[in-house]
Amino acid sequence: MRYEIATSLHLGHGKFFALMGTPRSLIESDNRLKLAIQRSGRLTEDSLDLLRHIGLGFESYGQRLFSHCRNFPLSILYARDDDIPDYVGLGTVDLGIVGRNLIHEQDIPVVELEALGFGYCSLVVAVLRDSRISTVEQLLRAKIATSYPGSARRFFESMGGEPEIITISGSVEVAPTLGMADAIVELTATGSSLQLNDLHPIHTILESEAVLVANVASMSDPQRRQNIERLLLRIRAVHAASRFKYVMMNAPEKRLPEILGIVPGLKAPTIVPLADPGWVAIHTAIEEEVFWEKIEQLRTAGAREILVSSLEKLLL
Repeated sequence: MRYEIATSLHLGHGKFFALMGTPRSLIESDNRLKLAIQRSGRLTEDSLDLLRHIGLGFESYGQRLFSHCRNFPLSILYARDDDIPDYVGLGTVDLGIVGRNLIHEQDIPVVELEALGFGYCSLVVAVLRDSRISTVEQLLRAKIATSYPGSARRFFESMGGEPEIITISGSVEVAPTLGMADAIVELTATGSSLQLNDLHPIHTILESEAVLVANVASMSDPQRRQNIERLLLRIRAVHAASRFKYVMMNAPEKRLPEILGIVPGLKAPTIVPLADPGWVAIHTAIEEEVFWEKIEQLRTAGAREILVSSLEKLLL
């Protein structure tokens, strides 16, 4: 049913938006890009924060279905998350922010442009802790409960299996305990829901996070491609900035070779002589994931008065 709705959207934008109470002119009056994001859910706030962080001005209050950006040729559609892959694949919108797990589940041809660094989760195969099953090879002819039937079926078929797929829309984790299934294929972020139901994962099918995806035809259109690239430049600048800290420090000039070996910088650090003879100021960027390790090494190498700042944008 969802696919039929998305098809009618593709064939008749005006009909759909008239039914939803949105004027046809909102999407047909100009050549704006259209971006779909989750209307309400775990990706919503991070998606909105990202769009505002890249300098877009728009309204997102109340029951809005559509928002125009005031300072970029872009309109935002607030949609159900599992409808977004259809909207992008069929060309109803040019772009979408959606979990990679939904693109994988619906197997829709889109162009993945950028992983966005939020909404992390994994699609896993899990069994009861006291189960004799310890490998997915033991499940090739088993009963599998899941809310991701497409992903589960393709995974086991790739291994030569033909399990019985039982599609459940909610509370998938209780299926093994109730005797409905031998295992589940389900999305997990922290693993807490699996633990609460005495389950443990035995295989990861997919590592997922929020991704920016594009319609194939939109990427082939020169004007739309140009605006997509403009938007992507902003997103990548914000994304890159989140991975680094800007660090300024003072150090003895004689220790400079050792310090440069610890923090080579993106290209090379900026080095400024100080009024105090034999001392220099060093400006560089350090990746967040190795930050404290590098700081400890710098202290040992003689760096002092270390000042650390967050970056808002970083164009590499």
